[in-house]
Amino acid sequence: MLFSPRLAPLLFSLLMSLYMVSLMTLVITWVNTGFGVGFTGRWWRAFTIAWPIAFGLMWFGAPRLQRLVGRLVNKP
Repeated sequence: MLFSPRLAPLLFSLLMSLYMVSLMTLVITWVNTGFGVGFTGRWWRAFTIAWPIAFGLMWFGAPRLQRLVGRLVNKP
């Protein structure tokens, strides 16, 4: 085990936000500006703006959304 279990929510938020923002900013930057000269710089700028926002939303929102899903799903 690399990390303490108490860090699981933080690690989940970190990894999920990195995954989502990487792919979403890549696709949106590609669709809006094309895959040409300067693409990497445009993508990196979009990523560095979006990632802190996504991480904060995941960190604060995920536990609340997990509780909401728990109430919406039928119990076995």
